[in-house]
Amino acid sequence: MIEVSRGRFEELVAEALDTVPPELAQVMDNVVVVVVDDPPEPGLLGLYTGIPLTERGDWYSGVLPDRIEIYRNPICEMCRTEDEVVEEVKITVVHEIAHHFGIDDDRLHELGW
Repeated sequence: MIEVSRGRFEELVAEALDTVPPELAQVMDNVVVVVVDDPPEPGLLGLYTGIPLTERGDWYSGVLPDRIEIYRNPICEMCRTEDEVVEEVKITVVHEIAHHFGIDDDRLHELGW
């Protein structure tokens, strides 16, 4: 386990978001990414809540933003170094963004994520 301050962890999440290819970042719509200390249930490192881009239709307007939560404490608990935290944050951010694009867990596993 490594202790990473909330501020530093938020920086790592921002850095991970900066690695999203511009052509994908431009398509992301009505989504917010936040750092939360603890997940609502054990075993989660991140959580996407919302309506994936692939499921939005003409009816989609005036909707609250989708939410991607990245959980600081479980990620820090599973890592021994800051480099490991950096890597796990990147993986978790990409995983949750994929859900925003409508990619489910089974497909992510097929793709090696």
